[in-house]
Amino acid sequence: MSQSCFHCLEPIPSGFDGQVTYEHEQHPVCCIGCQAVAEHIIAEGMSDYYKFRTVKAGKVESLVPDQLKIIESYDNDAIQEDFISHQGSLNEVLLSVEGISCAACAWLIEKQLLALNGVARVDVNTSTHRAMILWDPSLIKLSEMIASLHSIGYKTYPFQADEEASQKQAVAKAYVRRLGVAGIMTMQVMMFAFAMYFGMFSGMDENFEEYFRWISFVLATPVILYSALPFLSNAIKGLKAKQLNMDLPVSMAIFGAYVASSYATIMHTGEVYFESICMFTFLLLLGKYLEFRARLKASEFTANLHKLLPLTARKLLESGEELIIAAKQLALGDRILVKAGETIPADGLVIEGKTSVDESMMTGEHLPVSKIVGNQVFAGTNNHDGVITIEINQLGQNTLINQIIRLQHSALTKRPKLVEVTDKVAQWFVASLLLFATATAIGWYPISPDKAFWITISVLVATCPCALSLAIPTALTCAVANLTKKGILIKEAHVLETLPKVTRFAFDKTGTLTEGRFTITDVVTLSDSYDKETCLKFAGQLEHFSEHPIAKAFEDYFPNSRALDKVEVRSGYGIQGVIQNLNIAIGKPSWFENYESEAQAVLFIDSKPVCEFKLSDKVRNSANQVIAQLKSQGVTSHMLTGDSSNSGRLLATQLKMDSVQSACTPKDKQSYVDDWASKGEVVAMVGDGINDSPVFNSAHLSLAMETGADISKNAADVVLLRSDLVAIPALITVAKKTKQIVRQNLALSLIYNGSILPLAALGMVEPWQAVIGMSASSIIVICNSLRLLKL
Repeated sequence: MSQSCFHCLEPIPSGFDGQVTYEHEQHPVCCIGCQAVAEHIIAEGMSDYYKFRTVKAGKVESLVPDQLKIIESYDNDAIQEDFISHQGSLNEVLLSVEGISCAACAWLIEKQLLALNGVARVDVNTSTHRAMILWDPSLIKLSEMIASLHSIGYKTYPFQADEEASQKQAVAKAYVRRLGVAGIMTMQVMMFAFAMYFGMFSGMDENFEEYFRWISFVLATPVILYSALPFLSNAIKGLKAKQLNMDLPVSMAIFGAYVASSYATIMHTGEVYFESICMFTFLLLLGKYLEFRARLKASEFTANLHKLLPLTARKLLESGEELIIAAKQLALGDRILVKAGETIPADGLVIEGKTSVDESMMTGEHLPVSKIVGNQVFAGTNNHDGVITIEINQLGQNTLINQIIRLQHSALTKRPKLVEVTDKVAQWFVASLLLFATATAIGWYPISPDKAFWITISVLVATCPCALSLAIPTALTCAVANLTKKGILIKEAHVLETLPKVTRFAFDKTGTLTEGRFTITDVVTLSDSYDKETCLKFAGQLEHFSEHPIAKAFEDYFPNSRALDKVEVRSGYGIQGVIQNLNIAIGKPSWFENYESEAQAVLFIDSKPVCEFKLSDKVRNSANQVIAQLKSQGVTSHMLTGDSSNSGRLLATQLKMDSVQSACTPKDKQSYVDDWASKGEVVAMVGDGINDSPVFNSAHLSLAMETGADISKNAADVVLLRSDLVAIPALITVAKKTKQIVRQNLALSLIYNGSILPLAALGMVEPWQAVIGMSASSIIVICNSLRLLKL
């Protein structure tokens, strides 16, 4: 019989003998929660889930009364305003679902929800771990659907959609629709065109040829009036802003050729080029879409900043009663209760209670910060192990998290100088092209009025700077796609241009050069009565009940069964209990008898210190290799850390870094980077915490670890999705190759445009030949860029 849980596949703890019946066989489960979920799934006829799942399910946690209360608060109209949209009489919500691991999970969730009366539609995205639900609020409540998902092991909460991300999703869908229309219609039009080009209709009645022209006209019309419409809109917007963008000659060629071909079809005279303009439109849209997808991917991977803030708060009334309200309804001076494990909804002062707060989302440092009466706490941070009452003193845009967000947006609105220069060059190029096309029309009109229009169209199409416009975006798109496969997410186009110029890399310490996970480095016994093994066993018994980050260092010593009695968490000190008639405790060295030690945790038995535990954060395996590789390329490495202890200097020495600055505030980090930049250095900053976000704005290039704070990932130019520093040398290699490919693309496009221009102006290039030439030059550029995918 299997020794792992039938539902979550985790080991079966000793002493628990729960089982479920599946296909006439008994299977063990690890806890009552998994047993209940497995029985529910099998009883509801959804047991196929266990056949088709490819990875283990999440461990099931039972809902406690407080959690049920929070879930029920989601039915409150005021709270729903933040995340509910309406489609007629139906409501729509986007839920974040924890525990989705494979397609079988999506199937299970959809089947579970669709079985509920009132649920109209469910779409589960296994990539983003979100579910969109459309339901009738008169038949079922949102809290009932969330509780239903919880009953099969999926923890769920409303996702507050970021407005910018929603807009990008809408644009992506519009691209797909336009590209689909262009692709389908182009295939149909090309079918008739090729038949005519190769003489398959020779000998056929002229009426049939006219008939095929009309069919081509009908098929091409939606391509031009729908798929190609954004080019015309952008051209008009550019003209209104007094700018000549590349959409202008493109629009003139597409719509000019369409009008002329339509005229020729209606008047039964002249040539038509519906197939050319359809193909032209499709290729242009395809290039634009590929470029857009790369940018969209970046926004999909970065987390929504609003997720840091809870939707609800526990407001304390004058009578002392606790009332759950929407967090946005809080006012200055309100008193709120924050229980252990909950996220703080607003900035405020602690007026009652003690706790430790996880501010790693703000500071990047994972050690919890002790909070007592009079201390300031911040929205978005997590209350660790105590119950506190807060009086709100900052709301909305004045909270610390929103101040940091404003810094980030300020940096993102700045345009790189290289892009500005490129834009100006492009404008001059387009202006020159329009002047040349005008001169061509004027020159040909006295010679041959019939040919003047088509020769001008040929000039516009053949010399259209499409290859030039694709030269940089396609190279960047391919490089970004390649890097994404390697777990490197590029968010800004300037990254690949800036990276080869970087002369200094600055690193944060905790979570960047180290893994941000504590490990035991030394165990020192202080009493002959207890050996190391016994001390670690006692420590594991105690820490098993703790939520403190340090407790994870003792995970290997967690017991399979509970042997402690009278377990008590002493906020700010540690945790204690009774085992084998001994009073044992683990926590701060000064907890009992003012014992002094440099150890991070001390084990006490009957109030006497018996063992010291020294902990450290493990250095990333790749750190040494990456620093050495940067040095071999002439790039210096520096550490900027908020840690005030000596561990930063020891680590910098171990890694042979060029300098280290300890106890840095976010402002200090900015100052160091600004100072280096003023001396002509090009600086790249690598970090993971919210405190790194300001310095990300100052650095020429910023890289965030995926395991870091959401806000740092959102502010960074690059996100290392595998949180592995070895990605940095790979990023530099691709950036240098991209620079080389971009130069080649620019040279190819300029050579093409320079050579085709006189031929088109002399009337030696037919419009269809111009389209093929233009398309060929674009395809050559794209193929050259595709080489970046193979690096």
